[in-house]
Amino acid sequence: MTTVLFSHGQESGPWGTKIRAMADLVKSRGCAADSIDYQGIADPTERVNKLLAVAADIDDPLILVGSSMGGYVATAAAEALGAAGLFVLAPAYYMPGFEALTPEPPSMPICIVHGWRDDIVPVENSIRFARNCRAELHLIDGDHRLTSNIEEISGYLTAFVERISR
Repeated sequence: MTTVLFSHGQESGPWGTKIRAMADLVKSRGCAADSIDYQGIADPTERVNKLLAVAADIDDPLILVGSSMGGYVATAAAEALGAAGLFVLAPAYYMPGFEALTPEPPSMPICIVHGWRDDIVPVENSIRFARNCRAELHLIDGDHRLTSNIEEISGYLTAFVERISR
């Protein structure tokens, strides 16, 4: 069974609206789903270390899903965890003052979804990252939170999970 592990953003929680919807979706597709609680951990490196520790004992094929800082965290941990795939929403790549923290693209299928109206993480950052590794990239009419785009995101996630879980 494939396990889908979610990493939330800086100011959200482990079971927010998007993660609940995506977790229900992947469960309906026969996957296990869990979400890590990073609340109170501001340091991105500490979040990566927590993800590495939590996921270390998962023997199933692993798909990492992250939003904003959670996208950065999932990306930074993906190679070390041997993840089967990486699905990120408005990932915090190439942020001013933290450009050097942007991880090298992991060698696995990557899908990025980013809103054109994102005022937190510039959409150009995802375009740049996707171009560097030829990741699947979906630019949609949404803001940083992408909450109003959950149906569209669900379609992309369904296709990604089905492709990886074969």
